[in-house]
Parts: sequence; C-alpha cells; structure tokens
Amino acid sequence: MYVFSISAKAVKPREGIVAGQQVPFIVYINFLDLFGAENLAKIYLMRAGFAEAVIENRKKLPANVAADKRVLAADKALRDAVESGYHIQLFDEA
Repeated sequence: MYVFSISAKAVKPREGIVAGQQVPFIVYINFLDLFGAENLAKIYLMRAGFAEAVIENRKKLPANVAADKRVLAADKALRDAVESGYHIQLFDEA
C-alpha cells in the first residue's frame, strides 16, 4: 500500500475549484510495485478530471497496517483503498 501527496490541475470547473487551479490530493493505492502505484494514482486523477499530476511525497505503508482491523476501523480512506484498490481525497488545507 502506498500513500501519495499529489498536486494536479483541474481540467473543468467544479464546486469550489476553477479550471486550471492546482489542487492537492492524498491518494492511497493498494499495489505492491511503486512504479505501478505512481502511474495508477496519476491515471485515477486523470479519470477524475485532473491533469498534470505531480507526486510531491510518497510513503509505503507496512503490510501490517493495512491488515490491522483497528486501523481500518479508524481510517476510512485506508479501508476504502484496501477494499477497492485505491482512494482519492481532495486535501483540505483548512
């Protein structure tokens, strides 16, 4: 499981976001290979309507974290990534 801090530009305007605005994301990818996980994160953001994704930080989570039921119960984003393979979250800077 990898967690990425990614900034990407909005292709179309959305609620609270104008076209061309650079916005930050936290992306969870449940994949074994770093290269594949990075590319999947960029592809999922493109499919969501964002371009020019730049990975700013990356972190590999220990396998036991994604298997710990207490951690999964407390972290919805991580739980979604384990169940569906990925989770994209717009980072709220407030």
